[in-house]
Amino acid sequence: MDNNPIEPHPLPPFFPKGAKILMLGSFPPPKARWKMDFFYPNFQNDMWRIFGWVFFRNKNYFLTENEKAFNEPLLRSFLSEKGIALWDTAMEVVRQQGNASDKFLEVIRPIDLEDTLSKLPECKAIVLTGQKATDILISLLACEEPAVGSYAETNYHGRLLRIYRMPSSSRAYPKPLEDKAEVYEKMFRELSYSNSTTVMPAPPN
Repeated sequence: MDNNPIEPHPLPPFFPKGAKILMLGSFPPPKARWKMDFFYPNFQNDMWRIFGWVFFRNKNYFLTENEKAFNEPLLRSFLSEKGIALWDTAMEVVRQQGNASDKFLEVIRPIDLEDTLSKLPECKAIVLTGQKATDILISLLACEEPAVGSYAETNYHGRLLRIYRMPSSSRAYPKPLEDKAEVYEKMFRELSYSNSTTVMPAPPN
C-alpha cells in the first residue's frame, strides 16, 4: 500500500456559466476504464443512462450511435444548457487496491469548497452522487448528512445551499436503474428553475 502513488485529479472541473446545480462525485476511475475524457467515464457506470431516462425517457440517449461509448459533445452541450456543473470531492487520492472502488480510496487532499463555489456564484444546490462524496463534503460543512434521496440545508459563507444525497450510479449499488432515475427525477423537479430542468413526462401506460 505504501508503494501506491498519489494521483492528482485527471480532469478540469466542468463549470458552465450560470450553473445552479453542482454535482460532486468522489474521484474518476483508473483511466483504463474510461470511454471519454469527462466525468463518469466508466461505461459500467449508469449516471448518463439515468440522465437519459430522466430527461428523455431513453437510457441510451447519451450514448454514441454504436452504443459502445458516451457522446461527450452531446453531454457537454446538454449540461451547459441545463446549468449543471460537475466536479469531485477528492483532488488527490491513493488507490489502496489499485481499483475504482471508493471503499479503498484514501483521500489525500479534498475539494477546496470555498474556491469552487466562488466560481459558481449562482449555485444553490450541491448533489452528492455516492457515500464517499457525501462523507468528504459533510466533513467540510456544518450540516447533518441527508438520507439517500433527501437533502439538508446549510448556510455556507452567507449562501443558503441544499445538499442532496443521491444513490450511487455505480452498478455496485444494488438498485435498478429506473429506481435510481426516479430519485434523481424527484430532485430535479424540486430544483426546477429557469433555463435548467425540463424533465420529460412519463410515458403513457
